[in-house]
Amino acid sequence: MKTRIENVSRRDFLKAGAGLTLGLVLPGTGSALAAAAKESHRSEATFAPNAFVRIGTDNRVTVVAKHLEMGQGTYTGLATLVAEELDADWAQVQVEGAPADAKRYNNLLWGPSQGTGGSTAIANSFEQMRHAGASARAMLVQAAAARWKVPAGEIRVKAGVVSHAKSGRKAAFGELAEAAAKQPVPQDVRLKDPKDFTLIGRHVPRKDSVEKTTGRARFTQDVKLPGMLVAVVAHPPRFGTTVRAVDERAARAVPGVVRVVRIPQGVAVLARDYWTAKKGRDALQIDWDDSAAYRGSSEQIFADYRQLAATPGLVARSDGDTDKALAGGAKALEAEYAFPYLAHAPMEPLNCVMRLDAQGCEVWNGEQFQTGDQFTLAAFFGLQPEQVKLNMLFAGGSFGRRANPAADYVLETAHIVKAIRGEAPVKLVWSREDDMRAGYYRPLYLHRLRAALDAQGKPLAWSQRVVGQSIIAGTPFESAMVKDGIDATSVEGAANLPYAIPNLQVELHTTSTDVKVPVLWWRSVGSTHTAFAAEVFLDELATAAGADPVAYRLDLLGAHPRHAGVLKLAADKAGWSKPLAPAKTGKRGRGVAVHESFNSYVAQVVEVTVADDGSFKVDRVVCAVDCGIAVNPDVIRAQMEGGIGFGLSAALSGAITLKDGVVEQSNFHDYPVLRIDQMPAVEVHIVPSAAKPTGVGEPGVPPIAPALVNALYAATGKRIRTLPIGEQLKA
Repeated sequence: MKTRIENVSRRDFLKAGAGLTLGLVLPGTGSALAAAAKESHRSEATFAPNAFVRIGTDNRVTVVAKHLEMGQGTYTGLATLVAEELDADWAQVQVEGAPADAKRYNNLLWGPSQGTGGSTAIANSFEQMRHAGASARAMLVQAAAARWKVPAGEIRVKAGVVSHAKSGRKAAFGELAEAAAKQPVPQDVRLKDPKDFTLIGRHVPRKDSVEKTTGRARFTQDVKLPGMLVAVVAHPPRFGTTVRAVDERAARAVPGVVRVVRIPQGVAVLARDYWTAKKGRDALQIDWDDSAAYRGSSEQIFADYRQLAATPGLVARSDGDTDKALAGGAKALEAEYAFPYLAHAPMEPLNCVMRLDAQGCEVWNGEQFQTGDQFTLAAFFGLQPEQVKLNMLFAGGSFGRRANPAADYVLETAHIVKAIRGEAPVKLVWSREDDMRAGYYRPLYLHRLRAALDAQGKPLAWSQRVVGQSIIAGTPFESAMVKDGIDATSVEGAANLPYAIPNLQVELHTTSTDVKVPVLWWRSVGSTHTAFAAEVFLDELATAAGADPVAYRLDLLGAHPRHAGVLKLAADKAGWSKPLAPAKTGKRGRGVAVHESFNSYVAQVVEVTVADDGSFKVDRVVCAVDCGIAVNPDVIRAQMEGGIGFGLSAALSGAITLKDGVVEQSNFHDYPVLRIDQMPAVEVHIVPSAAKPTGVGEPGVPPIAPALVNALYAATGKRIRTLPIGEQLKA
């Protein structure tokens, strides 16, 4: 049975991973609505025509969200799609998270797998959730027509009220719920013409705001079960280190400590509350075995990467004859760009509640990757997947951390539960220090770029070598996402460079497994580094050509109108053609970058003021985004603003560094995130579009760092090629 479960899990993972990291459109497994019509989320629902909509006699409309709400506005977006076609009153709509059930709640862009990532939540749900609402509406109309003995075509639905003008009859949804439940589920429904939208594209209050501001929102840390124990784990100080021996006496002497158990991940201390468990953990005397530990440093890794970058890598893209063109240009340029490891650092550190009994395993969690975690736990406990119930709660951020193919912290909880034989429910709690020092990271990368310009300053050739760890190698996604040795996530944003350059080659060196630092996708994945290298280097080409950076880009984007569209919009709104107002002291500069990720297009213009001592302030960011139909414009703006703040944090000061194999950072004092006084004024402009929605959770991140350093160059004449920026302008 275990082998069968692992095989199913692997098959599901293969399709899921591609969507999570690249936003690829993969074939689904049939109509989710058709299957959902046979089985509603809750059998006690008065009217549940499919897996996504329930209407009670109390007139409440419950939208079941298959995607995690981790601050990105998914609950609001999914509810908007349903309410639009249902013609519900927004005030009567509430949202709850779906259980783990890939048959009903799979991500349609991933295949038969349920999860949230790759900026796919709205993109994959756009028509599915609208169909769910339209089906429910049609059944309500049929119920009213039968009750009033009038033609269904004469019935109108608006703001949660079903009415018949000729007879003057009206009914709220709740009044018709029982009768609607007896109607046949329509096999086909007509969706609204966009010109008739009343909610999509309009302002609607977020569905999670009231709960979060009043404290009613339920996060994992809020879960308390009878008899529950809280676990804190002592993790190895180096990657690859194991426990040789442990002296538990001091930990057990801490009042309130209940158990101490060894697990593969370290040593867990269990108590009735977190603080007691932490004190017990800190009192452990552990003899660590470092014989197989990784003891490298960030400096050593960069040195090794530079040696690799001097040699040819595996070819990810090759147009024309790049070597010949590089040798024959009128002007040659070369640059190296370096990127450190980065932590995800969500505001809510990792946690998980788990209970094991004769019926199976139940989990409470900010669950981002339901299918992966469900099958991993089933295999571990020797259960059928349906015996693993996952309750999806809110999550306080993730940025990719909670969608781990290794199911690391979930599996860690399972090891603890198993070690105590399921005698009590367990809440595992990681501190921020735990995740900062023993978690997963955005890989460290090095890029070497070379280019040749013709006599007019246009690029003849572009060569880009990327060196870094693979986030896919060794995971169940490898066979689907690593082709001919190329990890697609390492070169996305580089291998699909949109600029018209006749001779272009992108190569990849995937570093060996000797570097044992665990790596994982991080908000916007490969574009976190490829956008920076490409957009800063292109700015260098524009400078060498004596050209305006915006005009230079536009001249190379003739075949990519959506890139050009956001670039023009951002430049226009930023007043690019007009000089910046001078600073009272210091110098001002303006920079630009444009990038496509997750099928959305974003351009940003950054304005900075640099003081005489090299300190600087980011004054303003003008952002233009083309993400198809704007389902919730306010959510889109918020995600662009949040992505800008997130990207600025990394650009200014984000770095995880290693010394003798030990992570040197531990919390926000030495891994700072953007403070409120550092946040610039942000303007977001959304391109009107009739195209289907695409992602917004991640695409706001990649352009901000290159636009910033391009602005700093404009102000100071100094190029920054290594992130974070830190004190480089003061050097």
